[in-house]
Amino acid sequence: MCGIVGAIAGRDVLPILIEGLRRLEYRGYDSAGVAIVGADGKMGRVRAVGKVKALEDAIDELRDAGTLTVGSVGIAHTRWATHGAPSERNAHPHISRDGLAIVHNGIIENHDELRAELQSGGYVFVSETDTEVIAHRIHFHMERLNDLFKAVRATVAELEGAYALAVISQQDPTRIIMAREGCPAVIGYGENENFVASDVAALLPVTRRFSFLEDGDVAEVTRTSVRIIDREGKLVTREVRESTQSAAAAEKGPYEHFMLKEIHEQPLAVANTLQERVANGRLLEAAFGPAATQVFARTDSVHIVACGTSFHAGIVARYFIEQICRIPCRVEIASEYRYRNPVVPKNALLVTISQSGETADTLAAIRLGKQLGYLATLAICNVPESSLVREADLVMLTRAGPEIGVASTKAFTTQLTALGMLVIALARHNGADAERERGLVSRLIELPGMIEQTLELDPVIQKLALRFAEKQHALFLGRGALHAVALEGALKLKEISYIHAEAYAAGELKHGPLALVDADMPVITIAPNNDLLEKLKSNLMEVRARGGELYVFADPDSGFRASDGVNVILMPRHVSYFQAPIVYTIPLQLLAYHVAILRGTDVDQPRNLAKSVTVE
Repeated sequence: MCGIVGAIAGRDVLPILIEGLRRLEYRGYDSAGVAIVGADGKMGRVRAVGKVKALEDAIDELRDAGTLTVGSVGIAHTRWATHGAPSERNAHPHISRDGLAIVHNGIIENHDELRAELQSGGYVFVSETDTEVIAHRIHFHMERLNDLFKAVRATVAELEGAYALAVISQQDPTRIIMAREGCPAVIGYGENENFVASDVAALLPVTRRFSFLEDGDVAEVTRTSVRIIDREGKLVTREVRESTQSAAAAEKGPYEHFMLKEIHEQPLAVANTLQERVANGRLLEAAFGPAATQVFARTDSVHIVACGTSFHAGIVARYFIEQICRIPCRVEIASEYRYRNPVVPKNALLVTISQSGETADTLAAIRLGKQLGYLATLAICNVPESSLVREADLVMLTRAGPEIGVASTKAFTTQLTALGMLVIALARHNGADAERERGLVSRLIELPGMIEQTLELDPVIQKLALRFAEKQHALFLGRGALHAVALEGALKLKEISYIHAEAYAAGELKHGPLALVDADMPVITIAPNNDLLEKLKSNLMEVRARGGELYVFADPDSGFRASDGVNVILMPRHVSYFQAPIVYTIPLQLLAYHVAILRGTDVDQPRNLAKSVTVE
C-alpha cells in the first residue's frame, strides 16, 4: 500500500526519488515525503499531505530559498494511514536524534511496549505512528553498537509484525540499510549507484537489474556494493534478475485515466495471457510449471483463496471446475481462511490469486497452506517478481502488464482467462476428451475479438451513465457464474463512484433484497442466453412488479425487449457460458467509469483505497 524509494549515487538523487514516488502513486496514499543527506552533511526532510505534486512544490520552494541542498543519498515514501491520521507530522520519513531517518511499510504490532520503554529513556515522540518507534529504537541501538547496520539488525529482531524499512543517517551517509519481514523490498543495481524500493516499477527509469529480499533479510546498500545478512546472521546472495517490465507501460498515453486505458487494453491483455500457452486446439500444460502434469493428474479437489476482485474470479472458477472437471472446489476470502483452521482433503490443490502478488492476506494463506499438507500450491499473478510467485510450486502469470488504476479491470479478465486454462488442464485429467478440450480452447482464443466487439458499446454505456449519476444506491443481479460478475460490477461502481451498490444471485431477491426495490433503486442485470435465462426472467418480473427500473445486459437472442422501466443493452451474439463472465464484465467496468466521471471522483485513486494491500 505505502511506497518506498531510496537511492545512493554520485549525483543528485532527489529527481530519482520524486520520479519513483510518481510511479508508486497508483498504490494509494495520503501523504508523501523525502529525506536526503545534503552536500553540507546535514539531513534535510520535506513532507506534504496530499499528492506527490504537493511535495514537489514544497521542495521547489526550499531549493529556491537555498535551504535544501543537493544530496547523493536519500529515501522517500508515500504513506497510506494506518497508525495516526493523514497529516504532515505522521508522514514519512521519520527522524530520530543525530539525523537518523527512516521510511517504513507495514504494521508493527508491539509498538506500544517499545514506545513506553523509549519514552522512559528520554525519547520524545512527535507523531502517532508505529514508524517513529522504529526510528528511535534504531538510534537507541546505535548509541550502544556504534554501527547503523548492526543497529538495524538489533531493532528488527525486536519487532513483531510486518515491515519493509529503509534507513539513512547523516552520521554515515555512505549507505542505505534495508530490511524486510512480510512486505516487499527490492534492490536495484546501477553503474556506480544503487537503489532500493518496495516495487520494481519505482526504479525502472534507472535500472532493470533487481534482487528481492526475503523475510528476515537486512541489506547494506552502498554505491558500489550490496551486502545481505539473513535471519540467521549468515551472509547470503539473492539472485539478480533482469526485469521485463516496461517503464513506458505505466503511462496513460492518449487516455484521460489509467482505468480507461486498462479497460481498452483487455483484448491485448487476454491475448497475452493465452500466447504460447495454447496451440493447435491444445493447452500446453507445462505453462503452469514443470511439475504441472504430475500435480494435476493427482488433484482430487481445489481450494481457491483470494481477496477482493481476485476472490470474485475464484467464484467464477468454482462453477467451471465443478461443472466441467467434476471435482469439488471451495473458494475463500484470504483474510478469513488464515484464521479458520481449515480441513485439507487429500490431494487438494491450493490456488492463490493476486494481481500484485504482495497481498498480505493471500501471502499468509499460501504460507499457511504449505504447512497444512496440500498437494501443491498454484499462484495466479500479474507480477513475475512478486513474493507470491516466488513462493508457489506452480505459477500462471497473467501478463496483463502494469495495472495502475486502483479499481482492477484487466487484472480480473486475465485472471479469469488463466483460471479458464486451469479448468482445461484439470478437465484433461478428469475425463475430457481431445474434442472437448479443442472446444474449450477455441472459446478462449475467441475472447480478444469478443472483448473488442463489446468495447464498441462504450458510447451507449456513456449515455446510460447519465441515468445513474444522481443515484445513491444500485442493485446488481446475476445467476450461476454470472453472480460473481454482478459482485464485481457492484464493487467497481462503489469503488470509484462512491454509490452504494450490492450484488445478489437473482434467485435470492425474494429472501430480503426485494424490500429495497423502488423507482430510485436501479437494478442492473446480466442476462446471457443460458440455461438459467427463464429463471432470471421470472426474478426480473418481481422487480418490475415493485416499480424497479431494470437495466439488462442481454444476449440478442434472449428475448428481452425494451419497454417502460426496462432498458436493454444488447451484447454480442453467441457468447458461450465459458466466455460470458469475461465478456459481460466489460460493460460493467465502463458503466462504473462513466458514472464516476459524471460524479467528479478521482477515478484512478479513489478515496481510502490502495492498489496493493500489503498489510493485514
